[in-house]
Amino acid sequence: MRFFGILIVSCSLLYSGRLNAKSSARPAVVNVGAIFSLDSTIGRVAKLAIDEAIKDINSNSTILRGTRLDVHFENTNCSGFLGLAEALKFMETDAVAVIGPQSSVVAHTILHVANELQTPFLSFAATDPTLSSLQFPYFIRTTQSDLYQMAAVADIIVHYGWKEVIVIFLDDDYGRNGLSALDDALAAENCRISYKAGIPPGNVNQSRIMDILVKVALMESRVVILHTYPGHGFAVLSVANYLGMMGDGYVWIATDWLSSALDSAPFHRSKTMTDTMQGVLVLRQHTPDSQQKREFTSRWNDLTGGSIGLSTYGLYAYDTVWLLAQAIDTFLNDGHSISFSNDTRLQHSLKGGSINIESISIFDGGRLLLDNILQSDFVGLTGRIKYGPDKSLVFPAYEIINVIGTSLHRVGYWSNYSGLSPVAPEMLYSKPPNRESETQQLNSVIWPGESAQTPRGWVFPTNGKLLKIAVPRRVGYKEFVSQVPGTNLSKGFCIDVFTAAVNLLPYAVPYQFIPFGNGLENPNYDELVSLIHTGFFDGAVGDIAIVTNRTKLVDFTQPFVASGLVVVAPVQKLNSGAWAFLRPFSRQMWGVTAAFFVFVGIVVWILEHRINDEFRGPPKQQLITLLWFSLSTLFFAHRENTVSTLGRLVLLLWLFVVLIINSSYTASLTSILTVQQLYSPIKGINSLKDGDDPIGYQVGSYAEHYLTEGIGIQKSRLKPLGSPEEYATALQQGAENGGVAAIVDELPYIELFLASQCKYRIIGQEFTRSGWGFVSETFPLFFPSLGSNNFAIRSCIFLQAFPRDSPLATDLSTAILTLSENGDLQRITDKWLTTSACSSDNTELESDRLHLKSFTGLYLLCGIACFIAILIHFLQIFRKYRQGAASDEHDQPGSSHAKRLHALLSLIDRKEPQSKRRRTDNPSGEIVESKRDSTLDSVANVT
Repeated sequence: MRFFGILIVSCSLLYSGRLNAKSSARPAVVNVGAIFSLDSTIGRVAKLAIDEAIKDINSNSTILRGTRLDVHFENTNCSGFLGLAEALKFMETDAVAVIGPQSSVVAHTILHVANELQTPFLSFAATDPTLSSLQFPYFIRTTQSDLYQMAAVADIIVHYGWKEVIVIFLDDDYGRNGLSALDDALAAENCRISYKAGIPPGNVNQSRIMDILVKVALMESRVVILHTYPGHGFAVLSVANYLGMMGDGYVWIATDWLSSALDSAPFHRSKTMTDTMQGVLVLRQHTPDSQQKREFTSRWNDLTGGSIGLSTYGLYAYDTVWLLAQAIDTFLNDGHSISFSNDTRLQHSLKGGSINIESISIFDGGRLLLDNILQSDFVGLTGRIKYGPDKSLVFPAYEIINVIGTSLHRVGYWSNYSGLSPVAPEMLYSKPPNRESETQQLNSVIWPGESAQTPRGWVFPTNGKLLKIAVPRRVGYKEFVSQVPGTNLSKGFCIDVFTAAVNLLPYAVPYQFIPFGNGLENPNYDELVSLIHTGFFDGAVGDIAIVTNRTKLVDFTQPFVASGLVVVAPVQKLNSGAWAFLRPFSRQMWGVTAAFFVFVGIVVWILEHRINDEFRGPPKQQLITLLWFSLSTLFFAHRENTVSTLGRLVLLLWLFVVLIINSSYTASLTSILTVQQLYSPIKGINSLKDGDDPIGYQVGSYAEHYLTEGIGIQKSRLKPLGSPEEYATALQQGAENGGVAAIVDELPYIELFLASQCKYRIIGQEFTRSGWGFVSETFPLFFPSLGSNNFAIRSCIFLQAFPRDSPLATDLSTAILTLSENGDLQRITDKWLTTSACSSDNTELESDRLHLKSFTGLYLLCGIACFIAILIHFLQIFRKYRQGAASDEHDQPGSSHAKRLHALLSLIDRKEPQSKRRRTDNPSGEIVESKRDSTLDSVANVT
């Protein structure tokens, strides 16, 4: 009994010790630091939200059981230096984590401390996208990154069709890195930032902001993105309103700094919104509506009395504390203890210095706590709190707000899952993602100036500068563009089209024409394009071809004249002649047709010879019958009847072929005898390529490059020509007398040339498709593909006054369409480009003869039918021969091969016995033929 008593006491003491040890692993207090600007807009809201979260956690018995969470606040005043000092101070208080920093600038400074001391930093407001988990593994962003916010801004720009924007940003890490993210997002959508205006951080400088906005007012773009802090942002909007930049035509888009400021200071909203920001689009981080959120909002209003509004950053700050508390609770429940150790590296490196580092310690469980945070998954005030593989919150989303009067009107949402939508993102997560352009929708917006019409997004710069528009001084074809002698004035088809299009623009375009070239030869257009690209000229008006290497420098508007390369050559009139009836068919066609007549006759003879008396008789008679039958089918006058089914099938198909041949021959011969024919030995670009005759082209045209590089014609065969007169002389001389066999040029020039030269004609079809249009150094949208070669389109006008992708080209294209629709373009064409005088000449180029390839299908069908019929016929004969051979072998065994062959030939030549007729017995026992057989005999007698 004494032994068992001692054993029981020992076990009790051991169990009590284990309990004490386990309870000692769960501390009474866990220290957490908080670093942010307590006197800022976001900081004031976050301080209250964190205090409320601490109260809720410490009063909740289901989390941190028996352990109190204690948060110590430090004010950084948005200073990186103070933030670093405060972070080191927390390392002396055994803080397991730090809430903050608020500022991205401060984060870049102090997160190196987090890496070294292995302490997680959870920021609810540092949105800088460059604060990556790779560089700062202990940094956890509990809000959305500006990477997604800038993607939302880019989608808004694309949705409204704007191509260029101006960005006003705060020139620090927050502003610059957000600008970089926006630049990348716009570039992915073929848009760009035309001007970047940085505002110095620190105190607001009104004069500096005034200078920036004056420059912005002189810019082309009217879409302004404002990415700053509230103090600087409100100053920009105030100065913009003073300068009249909040009126009609402007677009202002503010990032979420504005929504958080307006949400946090509701008592300032009325006057500020009414005076300075009507029509502004604002982004706000989206937090789904929930009962939990509504209850906390009501509690917030009771707590603050309406003096401080609850912004989304306040909600994220509240959820940040809960996220950290749950991670700590999991850490303690797993049996881990909170312990710290000194960093020996600091002691050795700073030994002997005056800096006290003994109190700075490393959190031993920092990595485990970090993993618990990243593995959290719960629903908070801001929605689902869960991290993806990139350590960012899942399902980023923003609300798009329109400032109207004193209210904020939501016009839609943006989410990384579904893009722009008037429906809340959480309603779309259950559906497949759809980012098609037709699904990207927003509700109506009231823009600055109280306009409901979407602004164009740009205006012509009002800096008083005249556009220097170059005009080529052409030697030939001056109808398109030329200079008035003795003046700097220009005239021509392209000039009139350009002037008419500019007059339709809703704004003035100041310009002056500057001649380009020496007037002795056509200018080099590649050189002209280079001068436009370098800025020597602001643009050009003329017949400038659009080729691939030029599109890399300049951009083109919509074409308004059809164009393409064609071949023009001399032609001769063809007389009918005595043998004109042979011209409809080629020699090959005549030969194959004659052969098929004989072939079909032979097939029908084989099929009918054994059963039809009309195809029997002496060999001479059978030969004459065969030839007569085959040739008479040409006129459907054959008198021999076909009895066999196979013979009738072959004859039916052959008569169909003859019908088609007769019809085609008749139509072709009629055309030859009634319409005057023109003949040219050149049939098109292919015949030119295969020959070795010289070919003419226009000086300065891209035809030379196309013929040598695109087709492979030797450059030695090409002869440059400069005017319509040189065209006519070279063609008249011909290839034998130092001229050319043909000329390759663009269709508009050739049509103008043929207006007075009736001895020449366009041979073949266009072998490049292109068009004429206004051209701008700024617009590539109308030609997504120019083909595989370097030559596609000819243009009339260049405009390089602006950076690439300027919407001026869009307006010019719209003006061109208007000219086409109202008939002005046709009137300008009639004025300068006369109708061909040869149009009344009732002649046409010789049509291609009817070749065998056009009738291959018919002949093939007929040949197959003949082959099948012959095959079936001989199979039947061979079957009968086998039956007869079997009986002969039984009667006369050992018959020779010669006798068998003779028997087979005799069977082929032997007349088939008349098939048994269907007979019926009459009552008197007489046998009579059926009615059907009597009818057939009657028809045969009549025939």
